Amino acid sequence: MSNSRVPEAKFEFHHRQPVQLRFNDIDMLGHLNNSVYIQLMDLGKANYFHQFIDGRLDHDNLAIVVANINCDFHAPAYLEERLEVLTAVESMSERSLRLEQRVINADTGEVKCRAITTMVNIDPKTHHATEISPLWRHLLSTYESRPL
Repeated sequence: MSNSRVPEAKFEFHHRQPVQLRFNDIDMLGHLNNSVYIQLMDLGKANYFHQFIDGRLDHDNLAIVVANINCDFHAPAYLEERLEVLTAVESMSERSLRLEQRVINADTGEVKCRAITTMVNIDPKTHHATEISPLWRHLLSTYESRPL
């Protein structure tokens, strides 16, 4: 399903995360509450990173944290819809990366919302931004099938 307000994706989404909605995710109008979209995208981010690193995050030496999220809501979602979160790395700099995520209706492809998230790599010991490792750069580029 097409919506002219939704920008075309710059890259293919290699990661799809099915999500389950709960009754308490719905607001008084019967729509998925806006705050729940962020929670769904957090689940998508976590599973994205686990997938390309074989499920092993080293929390003592790596902490990639959200610095900014911009989310555009394009269509309401409802309890009975089957939703998925699509996740891709859009770009990467020395210390940060930008993710594009979309929550879509899995049956129709309708985009419910789209978010751009900037994540910063920090040293858990110093709490300062630090360079994204060459290994992560390689793994992300390989997973996304393009240079980042």
